[in-house]
Amino acid sequence: MKAEEAYIALGSNIGNRFENIQNAIKAISMIENTTVIKLSKIYETDPVGYVEQDKFLNMVVKIKTGLDPWALLERLQNIEIMLKRERTIRWGPRTIDLDILTYDDLVLNHPKLTIPHPEMLKRAFVLIPLRDIDPNIKFNGIGIDDYIKNCSDRHTVVLYKAFI
Repeated sequence: MKAEEAYIALGSNIGNRFENIQNAIKAISMIENTTVIKLSKIYETDPVGYVEQDKFLNMVVKIKTGLDPWALLERLQNIEIMLKRERTIRWGPRTIDLDILTYDDLVLNHPKLTIPHPEMLKRAFVLIPLRDIDPNIKFNGIGIDDYIKNCSDRHTVVLYKAFI
């Protein structure tokens, strides 16, 4: 199978957030037929939705994978389980959250998996790290900077750490 490019969003706000992110990146790099190509900077962000919780660390990784999107989703969910993710409250606190943002040019609408991620164009905590990796990326013919300008949460995304 041909390798496809995908972007994965990572988020953590329970425990050692930085260590959780590092462990998730390491686990993603060990998925079969998958290579981590590029990492964004890590940002500290306010929670969205359920706001009575600690701040998140968020970032995006770009991968190349020979897995289909369903197999990739399964591997990412297994990593979440390995890192003690508990699904209790929607948009609630979590040790790790791994979301497929895009998978090549695929458009998929299924109750268990929507690609591109349905909320990503409204969330600066996803778009700003995505811009780190590809400042020229466009969605629907519109550049990422224009989407960021329209995000109400853009001022709450603060640089936490840049990987070197």
